[in-house]
Amino acid sequence: MDYGKHQAPRGYEPGEGMLTTLIRIPVRIVVVVLVLPVRMVWDALTALWHAADRVLLRPLGRALAWLLDTLVLTPLTWLYTWVLTPLGKAAAWLAVALLIRPWIGLWRYVIVPVARYGIAAPAVWLYTAVLTPLGRGLRWIGTALLLPALHGLGNGIGWLITVLLILPLQFLWRYVAVPVVRYGLVVPAAWLYGAVLTPLGLGTAWVLGRLWQGTAWVLGQVWRGIAATGRGLGIALAWLVMTLLVAPVSWTYRRILAPVGREIAAAFEVAWRVAGYISRAVGRALATIARYLIGAPLSWAYRTVCTPVGHFLRDAVWAPARRAAAETGRAARAALASARETVRQARRDAWRALVGATDGARSREPRGIPARTLGSTTTVPSAAQASETPLLGEKFVKQG
Repeated sequence: MDYGKHQAPRGYEPGEGMLTTLIRIPVRIVVVVLVLPVRMVWDALTALWHAADRVLLRPLGRALAWLLDTLVLTPLTWLYTWVLTPLGKAAAWLAVALLIRPWIGLWRYVIVPVARYGIAAPAVWLYTAVLTPLGRGLRWIGTALLLPALHGLGNGIGWLITVLLILPLQFLWRYVAVPVVRYGLVVPAAWLYGAVLTPLGLGTAWVLGRLWQGTAWVLGQVWRGIAATGRGLGIALAWLVMTLLVAPVSWTYRRILAPVGREIAAAFEVAWRVAGYISRAVGRALATIARYLIGAPLSWAYRTVCTPVGHFLRDAVWAPARRAAAETGRAARAALASARETVRQARRDAWRALVGATDGARSREPRGIPARTLGSTTTVPSAAQASETPLLGEKFVKQG
């Protein structure tokens, strides 16, 4: 027997301690007591909602949809199809007839002819016959006469400007302004910069650099001392915070708060499932009691009393009444058909008495099948053959 291996107890989870084992059962009992009413109310409301949806809301929705379709959509469809659509087509036809076609006719037969033959044609003729020859003549005059004169005048004016203005200014710039600026300003300024200002600036920069290096070294030594002191104080402060604050808080969270919270969450989950089982059992018990106390008597009454009474009423009352109503309807339809035929016969007799003998087209009666004539290729054995001559046939008909 191996005594070195220890088997963990059932339900044990790694990291659990004595506190977890002590608070697990009481917390679950308390949570089951608290969650059970909530779960039973939740299941009751869910069952009530499903029953209301199945018994009330769906039939009500179907009834509302039927009412909406019957009272709103069907009238609107009829109104749109038989009223608004013809009105729209009539309005569109009136708009086209009263607004668009007059403007089209005005544009086609008034504005376009006036613009074409009253403006465009005279303008084209004026441009072709008057303005084009006049422009060509003016261009010839300018090219042959004015352009040489203007060219000569421009050359003279350019020569005068060059002699009187440009040459003196060029002489002053080249032999006066440039030597004065070069030897009076630029050369002395360059010598002053190279011989005086550059050595003075280099010496000043060297002195300032040495001063900055010394100051930086002194400040670095001071900063190193302050940093060493601050680092020691920071380490001491961090040790105190970790020892006096972080470690107790971490131990409290890891050993107390986390197990308690985990157990409370697990207790709520288990309690919800247990409450669901209890609620389901209570619901099934209530459903069984309701079935045996209400459903079974109602079913027995329906099978034993209502069904025979309904069959008796259907066979003894409703079926004879329906047959009598059908016979009455057939008799009424036969009477109406007979009256309609009588009225039609009286109308034909009255029309024949007033007008005389009528042909088949005027009497609206179906014609008999005529015999074969010269214009027909159909031979009917049961009909009398008509006369081969149309005139003789018409004469016999009139004599008859």
